Amino acid sequence: MTAVLDVRALRKYYPIHRGLLGRAVGQVRAVDDVSFTIDRGETLSLVGESGCGKTTTSRCILRAIAPTAGEIRFRAENGAEIDVARLPRNALRPLRRQMQMIFQDPFSSLNPRMTIAEIIGEPLLVNGITDARARNARVAELLEVVHLPAAYLNRFPHAFSGGQRQRIGIARALALSPSLIVADEPVSALDVSVQAQIVNLMLELQDRLGIAYLFVAHDLSVVKHVSHRVAVMYVGRIVEIAPTAALFATPRHPYTEALLSAVPVPDPRSRAQRIVLEGDVADPSDPPAGCPFHPRCRYAEARCRQEVPELREVAPEQWVRCIRADEIRLAGVGAADRRT
Repeated sequence: MTAVLDVRALRKYYPIHRGLLGRAVGQVRAVDDVSFTIDRGETLSLVGESGCGKTTTSRCILRAIAPTAGEIRFRAENGAEIDVARLPRNALRPLRRQMQMIFQDPFSSLNPRMTIAEIIGEPLLVNGITDARARNARVAELLEVVHLPAAYLNRFPHAFSGGQRQRIGIARALALSPSLIVADEPVSALDVSVQAQIVNLMLELQDRLGIAYLFVAHDLSVVKHVSHRVAVMYVGRIVEIAPTAALFATPRHPYTEALLSAVPVPDPRSRAQRIVLEGDVADPSDPPAGCPFHPRCRYAEARCRQEVPELREVAPEQWVRCIRADEIRLAGVGAADRRT
């Protein structure tokens, strides 16, 4: 299958300035050597603790911020492969319609002074559809796609619940028929019952339209349901990437095991052993020598404090950044619900 997105050795560093002259004395490695691909119609989830670099990675891919180094190869509608990382800003606009975003907060992401017709129709207007009747027809069609009545066209955002607002945000993202959508924590601000509705809507749209999703999240219960593959990030690096079923059933990195231990199991007879990580997340401006995770890892040995692990394939399609991955056996939480 042809990759819609191919990210290679992506890096984003922020300089640290101090003193009266503002001299650079160091740098924060927010994203450090991240590589992955996403195929058409596939969902790759990025997971990890807050501050691990998930959102920075997604913003680099959309070129909301410029990466420090690396390649972001996007396959355009005409089949051409374009390195988004190297494009000048004035050349990005034609690609914007093919790469869209669903935001985390459905309340602040909608302009309260605009009607739903104006909010969803704005991308159409910006991209040359100036006929108001044609725009409204397309907006009505998009509302139907996200299961909202066309009668809502002239209402304002304050009239809608959080779940309805997120449906409006999804309709706006779909307006220009993108091939890739970056969903940054799209359900974390919603009630649990509404989360299920939005996730199921996204799956339905993917099956119907063949959209690729980069799904940024921290809730592994949602990730388990929505993803084809999962990439686990820690201190700016991917420490494990694997098909969802394999990662949940047989994790190969101790950090992944710790994250999975927090996933609730819907069985009152099952008492999962929660793994509580000691210490703090490593400082991305001054990471420890060797494996950045070793100060918090219960499997760490002396060599973990010296050797920097490389991302390597330890099982079919399962890559891990751990020098002890072949020696230790870690606990999972069972196979995935929907995806294979």
